Amino acid sequence: MTVTEDLYRFFLRRLLRNYIVGSLIAVLGVGGVLMFTTLHFRGAQLSVILATLGVSLLCMFAVESIAFRRDLRPIREVLFSQPENLQILRTAYARAHRFPLLTVRRVLGPHLFGLAIPEVILTIWEIHARLLQLPDAIVLTALLAAVLVASMHGMVEYFLATTAIQPVLTALRQMAKERFDSDLSLDGQVVVSIRTKFLLSTLFVGTLPLLLFSLATQWRLTEIAGALSGTYWQWAIGVLLIGICFATIGAWLLWVSVRHPIEQLQSAMRSVQRGDLAVRANDLYSDEFSRLVAGFNHMVGGLLARDELNTLLLDSYFATLAAALDARDPYTAGHSVRVAQYAVEIGRKVGLPTPELQNLRKCSLLHDIGKIGVRDSILLKEGRLTEDEFDQMKKHPALGEAILREVQPVEAMAPLLPGVRSHHERYDGKGYPDGAAGDDIPLFGRIIAVADAFDAMTSDRPYRKGMPVAKALSILDEGRGSQWDPLFADGFIEWARQNPHLLDRPGNANLAEQLVSS
Repeated sequence: MTVTEDLYRFFLRRLLRNYIVGSLIAVLGVGGVLMFTTLHFRGAQLSVILATLGVSLLCMFAVESIAFRRDLRPIREVLFSQPENLQILRTAYARAHRFPLLTVRRVLGPHLFGLAIPEVILTIWEIHARLLQLPDAIVLTALLAAVLVASMHGMVEYFLATTAIQPVLTALRQMAKERFDSDLSLDGQVVVSIRTKFLLSTLFVGTLPLLLFSLATQWRLTEIAGALSGTYWQWAIGVLLIGICFATIGAWLLWVSVRHPIEQLQSAMRSVQRGDLAVRANDLYSDEFSRLVAGFNHMVGGLLARDELNTLLLDSYFATLAAALDARDPYTAGHSVRVAQYAVEIGRKVGLPTPELQNLRKCSLLHDIGKIGVRDSILLKEGRLTEDEFDQMKKHPALGEAILREVQPVEAMAPLLPGVRSHHERYDGKGYPDGAAGDDIPLFGRIIAVADAFDAMTSDRPYRKGMPVAKALSILDEGRGSQWDPLFADGFIEWARQNPHLLDRPGNANLAEQLVSS
């Protein structure tokens, strides 16, 4: 016998125990006490009533057992077999979540009518056969009482079934993880809302006992003083309406008091899903929700601290990788870091959002990662490159993209790939490796192209000295619209003239005067 078979049998025993005890309490307890304390049966009539009740109970159990097995079948089949695919498990999981509702349907369907219909038919026959001495109106009143008792029984069974089904739900999720490496979830789907539970439960608890009391009182009045019973319902209906109003208002007020903290926590969770780890739920409550809010805020605070640590580690990783790359060539030391700084300033100038700026910085730091695959004889050559050597050098953007595609998880590097591949494209379509032009060049590629060109022009090389900043900016201005995107070239030039101190490096003496004069 497997673990899931044991679980199913335990679950079945628990359901049957709840059902049998609840049925006996509802039918023999509430219904029987109500009937035998309100109406007085003696001798042969008592035997007839007990026999009628026994036959009706047998009919009820027979009819309901059919519906019970039907509702349990999908769950039983999964727990007693090895499901062939995940969809079968999902169907069983959904059925398990709906099982409490199916329990209410059974109580108000086969349970109620399986008992009431045989009982009413037998009672009417017994009255006409003079085996019972009851007015016909009592039968209709008893039928209404049976509906009320079944409604209260259904409410109790719903909450008992909700508790009983939870181990089954856990087992189904475990099976999905073990067999299909997947998880089962309703994904936020609401089967029964808390508002509905509160309203119906409070309404039943607040009004159904009143209505039962009214029916019992009507029976007694009919038996004791028939003249008084005519005006009784005028008074009873008024009292019932008042009770229903108070129960409804109380349920609504209770729901409102619960709804507010739930909605606030849901709103905060949606913010967390969007990546906002700075969000906090307001602690405005003095009940158990205060603990829930405090726990949520503590959890989000921990996520924020971990995210900040991960960001620092990742930034350090990118910076270290860029520094290791630049270290191959002493003449390009710091190149990737400077290009990242310039690119981010361009991005700020044109209004890129913070997440885009963060990705732009990472992309800029790794834009030359493909040079790892370029031979030292080419990368470190002190003279100008030959045509063949330059062709080899031009492969580094595509090689960089290929290298980063191997980094896992794929989603982490996906935003950086287009910029790494396209940072040597030209706005007029004469660049490499793809010859893309204009807005067909990825955004990061167009930005990095400006930053990369400026740093290359102002850096020393073995075969030439770095040119003055003012001249490099003049070249950027002349090449806007042909080599570089004019929006980003203009943005960088404007930023450079506003922040000359951020461009100052050895060899750029009197930089402020150069920029002013240009």
